Formats: sequence, structure tokens, C-alpha cells
Amino acid sequence: MDGREAFRIAARQPEVAELTTERGRLETRAESRDDGRWQVGFFSGDEEVVQVLVDGETGEAVETWTGIQVAWTMARGYPEQFGHALNAPWVWIPMALVFFLGLLDWRRPWRIVHLDLLVLLSFGVSHVFFNAGEIGASVPLAYPPLLYLLGRMLWVGFRGVGLGLRPSVPKMALIVLCLFAIAFRVTLNLTDSGVIDVGYAGVVGADRITQGEAIYGDGVFPDGVGQGDTYGPANYAAYVPFELAMPWSGEWDGLPSAHGAAIFFDLATVFGLFVLGLRATGSRLGLILAFAWLTYPYTAFALQSNSNDSLVAALLVWGLVALGSPVGRGVLVGLAAMVKFAPLALVPLYVTGRRGLAIRGRASTESRNTGLFRRSREGGWLIAGAAALFAIVLMLAHPAIDPGLATFYERTVESQLDRESPFSIWGQVDGLNTVQRGILIAAAILAIVVAFRPRERTIAQVAALAAAVVIATQLAVDHWFYLYIPWFCGFVFVALALPHRNELTRPTA
Repeated sequence: MDGREAFRIAARQPEVAELTTERGRLETRAESRDDGRWQVGFFSGDEEVVQVLVDGETGEAVETWTGIQVAWTMARGYPEQFGHALNAPWVWIPMALVFFLGLLDWRRPWRIVHLDLLVLLSFGVSHVFFNAGEIGASVPLAYPPLLYLLGRMLWVGFRGVGLGLRPSVPKMALIVLCLFAIAFRVTLNLTDSGVIDVGYAGVVGADRITQGEAIYGDGVFPDGVGQGDTYGPANYAAYVPFELAMPWSGEWDGLPSAHGAAIFFDLATVFGLFVLGLRATGSRLGLILAFAWLTYPYTAFALQSNSNDSLVAALLVWGLVALGSPVGRGVLVGLAAMVKFAPLALVPLYVTGRRGLAIRGRASTESRNTGLFRRSREGGWLIAGAAALFAIVLMLAHPAIDPGLATFYERTVESQLDRESPFSIWGQVDGLNTVQRGILIAAAILAIVVAFRPRERTIAQVAALAAAVVIATQLAVDHWFYLYIPWFCGFVFVALALPHRNELTRPTA
């Protein structure tokens, strides 16, 4: 079949006739794809208003797209684009049940903490519509759980009310389930997962670093991921060990280094949560946190997509582990901010740690307690701030030398500010600019307030406040996706599970 025959088939589609009547004569372009299909585009000026895919052998018009689904292929509900086998009901539903039932306190099933777990799973309602290509429904349905979790985390963070996630599953069962979940996730990743553009960009950027080349600028990345230089330099640096061990072939193939990196980021987060719980009260709590991450479908969704989102989560979780060390928490939050820029909102909270900045007065007796989660000494926030700044400056050294910070800003921050996306209510509904700016300002104010209040907070409160800041920031952005849930769900697990009092006692095994 040649292009002319493909055009004649595409032109017979009712959507083409409808938009021709509405827009007038449409220009056409047809191109042959590697999968044996012809892609026929119908344009009104520079805007492609209809796209038809014609099977090159059968002559059948297999897909017809209009509206935002012309430009945004991720809005079409392709089953193999994100998650792969994880999207199958026989995988997703059992995983969700294991997550909920494994964390359930069977003796007191009506506790509100169990509602929190259900809300975490309720993103699946939105996800069903996304997989069906119905983003007009999927996008607004993501906001109720985000708003609920924001409210709950603010309540926990400022009130210090313990929610007490205390599952009834025995410790040995948690161990077995965690090991099985690790094996299942890794096997599923290696046998049936895909690398999205985010992972591909990480591998290409790592290859350029090892070659001593710039990672920002026009034409730096291949056509398939031409905008791959929108992330922070720490993102590409994190892929370097994996790209050295499994070098990039030069094409968007299986990308084994992206798989290796995603698995490592995921397991690093699991280990960080385990260590956090272990050092707080003991190994059982560590297992509860690890189990929550390993069985939560949206952490698996990020792993199945081989994205860099678990890298953000790993750095922030380990920042909680190092909260007693000004240098440790400062460096880790600085690195997280140089992967994706949203964690910059957490810098005030991480810099001050467990002691909010005091306007007047002296530290309380409790604040001078020692232990793994000891509170920072006076001036510790200055050290943490300097450490965060050092990490940021260190990561900016490479782009500062080549191609320069002006190009870096243009390709990263500016490109994100100018981005338009249908994956938020701001991108779907006109006239909400004032509301969006108000939410963004409120998120910025919250990020600053948590540096001062509460004056004294537990690790669980710090985690809850961090989750609230991240969620508030996500509510204000133009582009939101399910891959961003791992940025805050680890914090939510910690806020739900860690004790809120008597936390400074020595841990037991």
C-alpha cells in the first residue's frame, strides 16, 4: 500500500469529514511507520486535528484520534505504554488486596488509618479511566485522594496525632511476603516491562557524561527523546554506574541499564524504609514499612515503567534516616532537588529537621535528648543548609562548564514553566489561572511555615509534613501523573506507622 491509498482510506473516516466541515479544507501528511502502519495526519494550519493509523497490509483504519489525543499519545490508553502486565486486573487487584489486608488490624478494622489505606488505593479509580483513554474522567478523579491525603498529613504533621498502623500479620509472615514481593517485582520488571522516555533519557544522559559531553542543549538527545534534558544533573549522574556496566547501544532498545537503575532505586527505597523502622522501634516496624512499599501498586507502577521516580523517593527516605545528621539530610535533599526540581520545596523542612527554627527562647530539655533520631543542636540548620547548597552547586558544576547555566535553565526550568499538559485540571479547564496561582502560593507558604512549626516534632510528623508539602506542590503543577505518587507515599507510610511519642528510646531488634 502506498501513501495515496492510505490517505484515501483515512479520509473516509467520519471524524475527518466532521472536522473538514468544521475547519474547512485540511492539509494532509502521510508517513510510513516501522510497525507496518501508515500514519495519516490532517492539519488545520500548523495544528494536527485528526490522526488516522492505517494497517499497511489489510488497509484497515485501526485507530483514529482527535483533540488532545493527537499530540499526546500517552492519553490514548495504550496497554503497553505504562505498567504493562501490572495493568491486568489479575495482577493489580491481588496486589491491592495484599497491600490492604496485610496492613489491616483485624482486631480493630474500623480505625481511620484503614480508610487512609483505601484512599491510597483509590487512585486506581482514576487509573481505570486513564487506561481506557478517558482522561476527561481520569484527571479530575485523581484530585479527591490527593486532597484527602493532604488534609490527613497536615492534621498529623501539625497536631502530632498518632494514627497507629498496626497490622495483625505475624512478623514471620511479613518477612516471607516481603521476599516474595521483591522476587515478583524484579521478575515482572525483567520479563514484562517497558522503558518510558524518562528512563531512556537517564541512560542517554549518563552515556554523555561518561563521554565528557554536554547533557543540555538543542540536538543533544536523540529524536525519540529530544526533550530528555529537562531533568536535573543528579538524575543522569545516578544512571552512570548502570550505563557503564550495561552500555547503551545507541538506540531505544531494551535498555538493560534503565532496568538495572530502576530496580536499584526501588530496592534502595525499600531498604531505607526498613532501616528507618528498625532504628525507630525495631525490625517489625521496619518490615511493615518495607511491606507497604513493596505491595503498593503505584510503587510497582513506577518500577514497571522504569522511570526515575523511585530515585526521588529513595533520596528523600534516606534523608529521613539521616535526619539526626545535618550534613546527611542536607546533602540528600539537595541531591533529590537536582533529580527533579519539586523536592526544592522540602529544603526548609529538611534543613530544620526535627526542631523548627526558634524565633525566641531556648531548646527544651526534650530537644537535647540523644539517640538515633536526636534533635539538631543549635545552628544545625545552618550546617544542613550549607550541605544542601553544596550538593546543588556540585551537581550544577557540569552544566555550568558546558553548555552554561543559561542553557541549563532554558532546557529545564523554563521548559517546564512553559509546558502545557492535559494531565491536570489546569490543562483541561480554561479560566482557572488565578486559582492555580493561589494554590501554588499556598504550597510555597506551607513549605516555609514547616521550617518554623511545629517547634518540636517527631519523625512521623516530619514525614507527614513532607508528604503534605509534596502533595500541595503536585496539586499546583500543570502536569500530574501516577508516577509521582511514589514521591510522597513513602512519607505517608512513615506517618501512618511510626510512633508519635516516646520515639527517642533506644531501638530493639
